[in-house]
Amino acid sequence: MPRAKLRPARVLLALVLLTILGIGWWSSTRQVINDKPIGLFTTLPIMWSDNPDLTAALDANVPQHWARAELARHGKIEPIDVLSDVSLGRVRRLVIAQPRVLAPLENVALDAWVQGGGQLLLLADPALTEDSAYSLSDPRRPQAVVLLSPILARWGLELRIADGQELGEASRDVMGLAVPVNLPGHFVILGQNGSIGQARCKLWADGLAVFCQVGQGRVIALADAAVLDRDDPARARAKAFGGLLDAAFAVR
Repeated sequence: MPRAKLRPARVLLALVLLTILGIGWWSSTRQVINDKPIGLFTTLPIMWSDNPDLTAALDANVPQHWARAELARHGKIEPIDVLSDVSLGRVRRLVIAQPRVLAPLENVALDAWVQGGGQLLLLADPALTEDSAYSLSDPRRPQAVVLLSPILARWGLELRIADGQELGEASRDVMGLAVPVNLPGHFVILGQNGSIGQARCKLWADGLAVFCQVGQGRVIALADAAVLDRDDPARARAKAFGGLLDAAFAVR
């Protein structure tokens, strides 16, 4: 057969091989990322029961929070109590949901982790609406008002809440997802001459959500945490939270 007629066949074979190799590389990369733990830093009762009765809290028959299954879909869950270079060094993906107030060194460690390539999904609610079995003075009660001004300012953001909102759940469109909210806040991007000027941010849904590229890492933040309420009979919360996880931890 003449050499000229062989060339198209060789080119086609080469393209097929490159496609196969590309798919294999993408799959292996995704598998490596999903094999790494996903960090969880929260005051919400996702990994434990919201019950001050120790016997009831340890009862194996008590249903787990539905969010655990959504998190586990992305990898082994690594609960984190303190943000540090050591704890964050074990994960590449992190969910921070209605956290306690961060210590100065925790702010530094979190910023360095994101700057170095970490992927963060942050749920920061300025007025948490879900009730808790713990009393107002109990330290085990979820954080009622999130206080993250130092790290948000570091990334060029500010979290605000509008006056005059009525209590009650509503659904808002965020990146094509129907996300349940209740007395939500909103993010504002600080001026061009803000704290560091390194974060490139884009707002969604009038600031209900924001995406920021911070150094080599990225942050998707939602100014509400009602999506993680325990009651989810129609799985609307699970679908919304799963979509947020997919967006935050998409393989690049």
